[in-house]
Amino acid sequence: MSLFISGAELVFVFMIVLLVFGANRIPEIARMLGKGIQQAKNASRDFRQELEESASKQGLDTKEVHKEINELKKELDEIAGSVRRKR
Repeated sequence: MSLFISGAELVFVFMIVLLVFGANRIPEIARMLGKGIQQAKNASRDFRQELEESASKQGLDTKEVHKEINELKKELDEIAGSVRRKR
């Protein structure tokens, strides 16, 4: 199963959104989505900075912390692999 969206699928989704919300609401929805994505990025950046600051206060090497986080991510990917869709 592919996660890529073709042009026809994109047009179809856009038409459904247009029918459901109307042409006047689409820019508002796009702004809300953009703000949500930006907030998620900011929260992720802040979380990472907090982790790095906390690690340095504890006297831990940030490279070692990154290594351990990546190992945890790999373990989570292995666990979630059976649930996640195949690409």
